[in-house]
Amino acid sequence: MLYNILIAVAVVSGIGLICGIVLALASHFMAVKVDEKKEAVRACLPGVNCGACGYTGCDGYAAALVKGDAEVNLCIPGADAVAKKLAEVLGVEFTDVIEKVAIVHCGGDCKSTERKEIYEGIETCAAANLLYGGTGKCSFGCLGFGDCKAVCKSNAICIEDGIAHVSTTLCIGCGMCVRACPKHIISLVPDIIQTVVFCSNREKGATVRKECVSGCIGCKKCEKLCPEQAIVVRDNLAEVDSQKCTGCGICADNCPVGCIKVGSFLGAHK
Repeated sequence: MLYNILIAVAVVSGIGLICGIVLALASHFMAVKVDEKKEAVRACLPGVNCGACGYTGCDGYAAALVKGDAEVNLCIPGADAVAKKLAEVLGVEFTDVIEKVAIVHCGGDCKSTERKEIYEGIETCAAANLLYGGTGKCSFGCLGFGDCKAVCKSNAICIEDGIAHVSTTLCIGCGMCVRACPKHIISLVPDIIQTVVFCSNREKGATVRKECVSGCIGCKKCEKLCPEQAIVVRDNLAEVDSQKCTGCGICADNCPVGCIKVGSFLGAHK
């Protein structure tokens, strides 16, 4: 009996030893070589995997950097600090990052507009948008269910009075909210901007007034008064050229509906 047990133990031990040797040989001869330079570059990146750089996450950006196919200043969440690390690791010249922040182009809160229907369903913007464009009278307005808030990496978005608001001092410019919004009313803009139009409605003024008292009516008053010709009305909606705008505030002071705001929108990296 003891003899049989010893044989069984020996056989199992032998099989284990052989398997161990095979695995050791396999790990040696079939090992994937690690690109140390790529690993060093990847370690510099924040790991947000937002895609703001234009590549498939941090790994994709790191691979492009090592190949020399990308610039070091494309990581918006990492800002200048990451760009400097990348330049040092790659031995290239540092290039300044254009920091950006997210802006919700809507001012249609509970005080400015009303619901057109009562929605009972999955409480996400994506789901609500499939039902006649959402619950609000303005088909261009924020749906207010917080899809943008759910994906925000820096807790920079809150839902207040029925619409999304971005705290630019917390925003890292990852752009996740931009892609999550089914209405496409959130945009990434350079955080040096001084004037923002909080509206996305491109319908005629009379229609806008029926839907939201804070909506742009395309009156062109801002366009006519701007001393720098930095604001123009296209398709019934005012648009600001941040390169020309000096932040004088004339447009905001004279906007009859108050949808233009002037101030500081500096992001989390300032």
